[in-house]
Amino acid sequence: MPRQKRSSIALEKAERRAAALKSINPGLDLGGGLTLDSYQLEIEQLRAQLNTYNESLSFVDRALSTVRDTEKQIGALSERMLIAVAARYGKDSYEYEMAGGIRKSERKRPTRRASKAA
Repeated sequence: MPRQKRSSIALEKAERRAAALKSINPGLDLGGGLTLDSYQLEIEQLRAQLNTYNESLSFVDRALSTVRDTEKQIGALSERMLIAVAARYGKDSYEYEMAGGIRKSERKRPTRRASKAA
């Protein structure tokens, strides 16, 4: 399942506020470094950071998918390797046990449960 991409309520509010301030005066300067241009520059920086963050999540999702696919391939290959050892040496051989299998003679046999008398 892909990771949830992030949006920003603060960014949406800032964009609406910038549009409202622009309607007052496109070159608005409130003094003390508070200008509409600097405000819009900060908005663009946040938008770029969010885009970078969301792209990074997509890369991580793709990498995770690749890892999962490789794990499935390794699992299937491990099973095939164990089956090949069993075919060559037998399921009751020490080689089969060395490869990670449980020897046929060492398997636990199921036992019947004693039924309770009512």
